[in-house]
Amino acid sequence: MRYTEHKSKLLSLKDYYLSLKTEDGPVQVLKKVNISINEQETIGLVGESGCGKSMTALSMMGLLSNKIIANHQGELLWRGKDLSNASNKRWRELRGKEMAMIFQEPMTALNPVLTIHEQLDEVLKEHSSLGNKDRRENIADLMAKVGLRDVENKLEWYPHQFSGGMRQRVMIAMALICEPDLLIADEPTTALDVTTQAQILRLIKNLQKERKMALLFISHDLDVVGFLADRVVIMYAGEVVEDLPVEQLENPAHPYTIALQQARPQPGKADVDFEPIPGTLPQLGSILIGCRFRDRCSKATKECKTDPPWRDHNDKHRVRCWHPKI
Repeated sequence: MRYTEHKSKLLSLKDYYLSLKTEDGPVQVLKKVNISINEQETIGLVGESGCGKSMTALSMMGLLSNKIIANHQGELLWRGKDLSNASNKRWRELRGKEMAMIFQEPMTALNPVLTIHEQLDEVLKEHSSLGNKDRRENIADLMAKVGLRDVENKLEWYPHQFSGGMRQRVMIAMALICEPDLLIADEPTTALDVTTQAQILRLIKNLQKERKMALLFISHDLDVVGFLADRVVIMYAGEVVEDLPVEQLENPAHPYTIALQQARPQPGKADVDFEPIPGTLPQLGSILIGCRFRDRCSKATKECKTDPPWRDHNDKHRVRCWHPKI
């Protein structure tokens, strides 16, 4: 799937700020984040570990407890209606049924003392009026569709009896059991071997196309995102710095995205050395003024000590930088 025009927005974050409580006081983790996801569109959300990708996803799903949120501002819209202060009841109605999430490590996301059948059945009980027999048939059918064999026996297994790849397939089945309109996948292949990663990626892509879902795929791997996405959103230190169609990913404009491209190994090109990005991400709680990437950027000038503007680089490509690549 590649970038196409989509008319109807499913979910949008608009000028979204998030601060979390710590022993040392509130710490800002997201700053003025703007992301929109349209029907049947695939967004790749990319950045180094600690850039705010998972916090963005958890905010979208309403999974951050008020006990840890110090402050949040901006709009979180689902089909045009603001969810910023939605009740727990409203979130329970949405999660699982209209939007769902695949987590990074299934062993910590699955309940170790419940069978796989009990865990998937819990989702259907919450969001459907099906009887016991119909629910079990639906679960078995979906388990088979995600590539698990001998399904009837495996329904009574516990998570520890599955391999890593099988647990991830169970997590995909759990996310899709109520046919959501939006699937968020938070680095779902990180803990898997290369062969299993490829299988899971193909499975997600095929199921998304078959079920006509929107997909937000979170990753630090530009090659994976290039395989899946229509559009790519680049995050750095809690901010979105570039938003571009996947076809333009090989020609980014922001110095950080360019650095990410140069830092990746290139299979089959032994004579091409990858270049690590110098320095490290700013620590949470740091007072950051201006461009957050400037201390690691070779193009930084005095101008970069003030917040950079958004610029339209070209058609459907925006970048937040004083000195974008032209």
